[in-house]
Amino acid sequence: MDDGLSSRPLVEPTDGSAGPLLRIAEDRLMPGAGYGAHHHADVDVVAVVLAGSLAHNWGGRATLRAGDVGILRAGTGLVHDEVAGADGAHVLQTYLRTRSPGQEPGHRTVRWAAGLGRGWVDLGRPDARLWVARVQADETVAVPPGLRVVATRQRVWAGPLPTQGEGRVTGPATVCVWQLDRARPLWAVD
Repeated sequence: MDDGLSSRPLVEPTDGSAGPLLRIAEDRLMPGAGYGAHHHADVDVVAVVLAGSLAHNWGGRATLRAGDVGILRAGTGLVHDEVAGADGAHVLQTYLRTRSPGQEPGHRTVRWAAGLGRGWVDLGRPDARLWVARVQADETVAVPPGLRVVATRQRVWAGPLPTQGEGRVTGPATVCVWQLDRARPLWAVD
């Protein structure tokens, strides 16, 4: 851990084989630690807060808490920072190649912690879908097929689910399932 931030890549396809997916990383931030002001362009960043809280600073300030999903569309470009709250932050950061280059930047937060905490998150793009579930202790949940990321207190791992039928996950855990259009994007290199 350097400067209170550690980042561990879980999935990093470099050949376009996962369609728009560029990277999924598990990030841990100590209380008050941040990423530092940095630039993004032509990428969508989807942050799922697993534990703690994370203040997002761009065009206003939004605080994401455990179970919340932040969707940042960098569009033509923006500079922003994210800083962990007093309780630190454990975050899954997913980077998707933008579907529509040249759009204005934007950010929104989907509040899962206060709601059911299970279901599809509207990303506003047809080539990537995200399903999130907070599974309670001793609960078993049917999980849709796709690229699954499971986070427990002890570990986080990623792997595919069968394309037929549903997998099952027993809690306590947070489960994210990515369904991606796997058509090779134009930017993919052979």
